[in-house]
Amino acid sequence: MDAIWWFISIGLMLLGVAGVILPLLPSTPLIFAGMLTLAWQQDFQTVSGYTLLVLAALAVLASTLDYIAGAFGAKIAGASKPAIWGATIGALVGILAGPFGLILGPLLGAAAGEYYTTGESLRAGKVGLASWIGMLVGTIAKVAIVFMMLGIFWLAYWL
Repeated sequence: MDAIWWFISIGLMLLGVAGVILPLLPSTPLIFAGMLTLAWQQDFQTVSGYTLLVLAALAVLASTLDYIAGAFGAKIAGASKPAIWGATIGALVGILAGPFGLILGPLLGAAAGEYYTTGESLRAGKVGLASWIGMLVGTIAKVAIVFMMLGIFWLAYWL
């Protein structure tokens, strides 16, 4: 029976790691679910509730970064409110459009929102690019958080 729980837990974690690259899989929630499953199966003897609380906070942080990073990049560039909303909406719609939509969604959404507000193509392009850079930085941070989560969990489990 233990082997089944290990298989489920590791499977969830691997799906989560794949979700860092594949936009339709919720990466950090899947990773956390795998960790929680294995900790629960071990009656929380190997991984404490405190450790799981830290891991849950990291999962929430990483998931939040996914949705706000593009908008934050646009805001740093001095984007208008419609551009910031455009970056956020572009990121959410981009998830449904696959990898290219995920990459281009925040950029196009921010640029469209800024162009709608100012009518300036060059400014809209700058805001769109800043949104895309924000999304890229957010993705890099998310990958770092995912590896941090995995490291914390496995250290807690084996030590």
